Amino acid sequence: MRPRLRRLRFLAVGAAIVGVAVLSALAAPLLAPRDPYRQAIGDRLLPPVWSAGGTWQHALGTDPLGRDTLSRIIYGARVSISAGALAVAFSMVLGVLMGLLAGFFRGAADTLISNLVDVMLAFPFLLLALAAVAALGPGFGNMIVVLGLTGWPIYTRVVRAETLKFREREFVLAARALGLGSGRILRAHVLPNLVNTIIVMASLEVARMIILESFLSFLGLGIQPPTPSWGAMLGEGRVYMLTHWWLAAFPGAAIFVTTLGINLFGDGLRDVLDPHRVLMQPGTRAE
Repeated sequence: MRPRLRRLRFLAVGAAIVGVAVLSALAAPLLAPRDPYRQAIGDRLLPPVWSAGGTWQHALGTDPLGRDTLSRIIYGARVSISAGALAVAFSMVLGVLMGLLAGFFRGAADTLISNLVDVMLAFPFLLLALAAVAALGPGFGNMIVVLGLTGWPIYTRVVRAETLKFREREFVLAARALGLGSGRILRAHVLPNLVNTIIVMASLEVARMIILESFLSFLGLGIQPPTPSWGAMLGEGRVYMLTHWWLAAFPGAAIFVTTLGINLFGDGLRDVLDPHRVLMQPGTRAE
């Protein structure tokens, strides 16, 4: 049972990290010590409180415009986490739908969707982002569309493979023999058997989407100033990285800890929801 307990501990640690990040985002107006948009040129580039010249009024220092770093990190959690969650929701709905259609109906639909998936996976992400921003302009909504369009092929491939397996199972053949339509079979018999897989994939994809959102904002293609975003804060701090390290270190640490927590949570969730995974000590046997 030790491997199982270890994985459950990982799940608990991941859930705790994710819970703190989400609560910080939701309660940002209560937790942030200062207005994240307020500029104070006289307080620009103050170091963290433990460094020489630091002050408790700005515990994690300030940026080149005198804005409080801690407050901007707390508010940045709202942007980064919501962007990751919304992008995953968009890509999940689109990818699952395409995977069900390809795996259940086969034929021309399967060929078309599979070829489209191959094209999307071969298409460079940065080129797609640049093309979308050039056509739509930078912004939160357009960034969600770009991230969603890059994420759906992963769901489609997995759901297609699982649907191909389930479409020949006895309960699906029995439903067909009873005269049930394809839509009802997919909705009532195939999709419920894919829920666990989809949930685990989505939980792990949130971390990837947060990193991609930070990457786009770092390049100036995502969230636009003065809205606080972890990626945008990294982009602003890269110029001062050698002299004022905290400008990039703290938002980078926020990205790292949050994505680590999400990955731990997703891995633990996979072990809990996977009925075929048997976690036993070596030398023990299932009862």
